[in-house]
Amino acid sequence: MPPSPHAWRDRGAALAAWASPLLVVAMIGWLLLDLLLRGISAPQPDPSVADASLLERWAEFLTSAPQQAGRSGGILPMLVSTMLILAVCLAAALPIGVGTALLLSEVASAENRFARTVRSSLDVLASVPSIVFGLFGNALFCRWMGLRFSILSGGLTLACMVLPLLIRAAEEGFRAVSLGQRQAAFALGFSRTSTIFRIILPQAAPAIIVGLILAVGRALAETAALIFTSGYVDRMPGSLLDSGRSLSIHIYDLAMNVIGGTPHAYATALLLIVLLVGINAAARSATRHFLPRFTMSSDGELA
Repeated sequence: MPPSPHAWRDRGAALAAWASPLLVVAMIGWLLLDLLLRGISAPQPDPSVADASLLERWAEFLTSAPQQAGRSGGILPMLVSTMLILAVCLAAALPIGVGTALLLSEVASAENRFARTVRSSLDVLASVPSIVFGLFGNALFCRWMGLRFSILSGGLTLACMVLPLLIRAAEEGFRAVSLGQRQAAFALGFSRTSTIFRIILPQAAPAIIVGLILAVGRALAETAALIFTSGYVDRMPGSLLDSGRSLSIHIYDLAMNVIGGTPHAYATALLLIVLLVGINAAARSATRHFLPRFTMSSDGELA
């Protein structure tokens, strides 16, 4: 007997369910393959060492300053600036984000007017274009606070950008902790603070890590906001108050403004993807390694 119409619909739904993730994987694979093929051999060797190997070229690329507007040389100042901007961003966003998520999920009720206002504000902030954050950061941090174009201004601006992602992810993680675990902790005599730090935070750690990874991804890839806050210069920063060019800005400048800079733009983009994947892997590995130690003591009881 031929398949019934219901069977055809089931098969079509199953095919669509498999095709969607395969399409996503194919797009990511295509992007990575293109960057790998174009970027792996892109770093140009020092003219004095014409026969430099690929490893030597990449070592020079990672440890030297740019030359000829980025057509040759390396990306060390941009790499250092990017890491400093990211560190400032996470140092500012993580405590504020987790604290706000705890307030929304553990203190304020769902019908609380203040909580509704905060959630509505987060939804609006999440949809604001990055160029608007750049103008805001320039007006607040660079001009009003007197930080000028600096790594500190760029990092604080990015912290404002990633807060909605981090708060929403952490809040969902806190709400996912069952009421029974909270009641069991209270029955054992735990205070609210002890319950938060010993029960809720460890259980919500995976969701916080997801939010952190999303925040890192957006911060590493941001360009428009940093042009107005961290600056455009390609020199090595001496402090957080110095201007610094991020990797994403360097890619934009090489691809759009520098004739002959496309090879190094691809190499920098490849490095940026490698950094993002490495940070994601490190965050997940740290969660798997430290979370059991944080939640359980050596004798198997709650720490």
